[in-house]
Amino acid sequence: MPSQPRHVHPTAPLAPRALLPGDPGRALLLAQELTEAPRMFNHNRGLWGYTGTAADGEPLTIMSHGMGGPSAAIVMEELCDLGLEVAIRIGSCGALDPGLALGDLVAATRVIAADGTSAALGGPGPEPDARLTAALAERADHAGPIVTTDLFYDPDPARADGWRAAGALAVEMEAAAVLAVAARRGVRAACCLLVSDAGAGSGTRIGAEDLEAASVRLGRAAFAALAAQA
Repeated sequence: MPSQPRHVHPTAPLAPRALLPGDPGRALLLAQELTEAPRMFNHNRGLWGYTGTAADGEPLTIMSHGMGGPSAAIVMEELCDLGLEVAIRIGSCGALDPGLALGDLVAATRVIAADGTSAALGGPGPEPDARLTAALAERADHAGPIVTTDLFYDPDPARADGWRAAGALAVEMEAAAVLAVAARRGVRAACCLLVSDAGAGSGTRIGAEDLEAASVRLGRAAFAALAAQA
């Protein structure tokens, strides 16, 4: 039998499908935008989650996983224990490719794992689910490789140059861990991101109003990709 979750304390049922933002505020925003009558699924450790009825009449959970691979892996493991079947990480990223504009959506076709968590889970970089990724790519502005790192404020700019040379469009901090857990647990998972920063932890940052609008657009695109799997 699945183990009892230690960090996620459900106060409502978990839907078989979930959107996974890092930011608890984004989870609340999207629960209000994408579901009817959302109920709080979790508030323990500030990892807000909600379950409600989506536009297709089916339940949808939107659960924040916090910052960084270790937190995301804990949440993903415990959601799997509770019966998760399919998930999309929806978060923000720093642009590596100069063709990305603030607020653009990026569907991750591959994740270059430069983090410790996915390596500890066995590496190499896990692959996102092909069907989910294709559905996300239809709704995003860009599709291509991304990189997961452990550092938001990276003191070594040469690392970003190497990621660009490897073809990465953007950098973030959780996708490799989410996908690694999903692969280990037999759960379908993918990733779609909004561009919030012009660089990896530095440079131009998206404004608050534009960030909220892009977050809603990201949530709607990811939900549409989930709904298309039925």
